[in-house]
Amino acid sequence: MRPLTAREIRTAFVNCTKGEAKRLFIPHDLAERPWDDLDFLGWRDPQAPDRAYLATELDGRLMALALRCPSTTSWQTRRSMCSMCITTHTGGVSLMVAAKAGKAGQQGNSVVAYICSDLACPLYVRGKKDAGIGARLHESLTLEEKIQRTVTNLTAFIAKVTA
Repeated sequence: MRPLTAREIRTAFVNCTKGEAKRLFIPHDLAERPWDDLDFLGWRDPQAPDRAYLATELDGRLMALALRCPSTTSWQTRRSMCSMCITTHTGGVSLMVAAKAGKAGQQGNSVVAYICSDLACPLYVRGKKDAGIGARLHESLTLEEKIQRTVTNLTAFIAKVTA
């Protein structure tokens, strides 16, 4: 993924208003992010733990999503699997809710997915971040195939949000 600027990210949100995008938290360490290892940039708002965001480029177009994460419940201490990168975590997967883009989102429609709570899926897939013992299932897929699967899952999620 190419390095992104805060301005590019703010203008890429598809499921919130321009005013909301202008006010939301963007990480200050964008220059230090491992861009070569990212298929998407994901981050949480440190002031609002129920808010998360992701940005990626699909077919040459930058797209960003605002996500909500329901508060932690007792089931989240169980081992769960991320639907994007297929990494299992104990307490490290959250149900992420994205309002649909446009009129459907304004009417309250949303799309949900179980995603790594820290949104570091690309780093887990590449082995750059460790989710603990048993987090990555043994697979016969190559690294490139695992990366492609993650991108495909992300693309499908974004397609549901923008449909």
